[in-house]
This record gives sequence, structure tokens and C-alpha cells, in this order.
Amino acid sequence: NKKAFVELLFWKNSVAVYEMTKGYSSLQEGEGPARSRVPPWTPQEEQALQELYWKYKEVEGEDVIAAIMAHLPTPGRTRRQVVKQLVRM
Repeated sequence: NKKAFVELLFWKNSVAVYEMTKGYSSLQEGEGPARSRVPPWTPQEEQALQELYWKYKEVEGEDVIAAIMAHLPTPGRTRRQVVKQLVRM
């Protein structure tokens, strides 16, 4: 590729560098650096998160996020993911 030098002028993330070195469209689904992405929240999970937030937000002396995480129907979400989703909602 004679125009690859132009790509070197701009910052790249790990996925772009991998594709530049291995060939474009070389990343398959679930492979390489992109596989570490967080699974999206389903509407059911968002609904449960909202209900748990309204249930535990008024509790005095207790960590709201810890209480929500203990009662989430799908385990495996980190504290950061829960907080980020609450802020987004």
C-alpha cells in the first residue's frame, strides 16, 4: 500500500495498528483487542437496574451501588459498569 505512510501521521488505537500490520479485515468477531468490550445492557437489565436504584437510593448508611450489585439478576457486572450505566440512564 503506497499510501500507508499517511496513516502513520495520526494516532492509532490497538485495533487499527493490528489491522495495519496483519491486513485490513483481518480481525474476526471475538478476536484480538476488540474482544474485551463490555457486553451491552439489555432492556431487562436496565429495567432491573432502575428498579433497584429507586429501591436502595433512600437507604441510610449503606452503599447504594453495593446493594444494587448484590441484587442484580445477571452477575458479572463491575462496579464501574453499574455506575456508568446509572449515569447514562
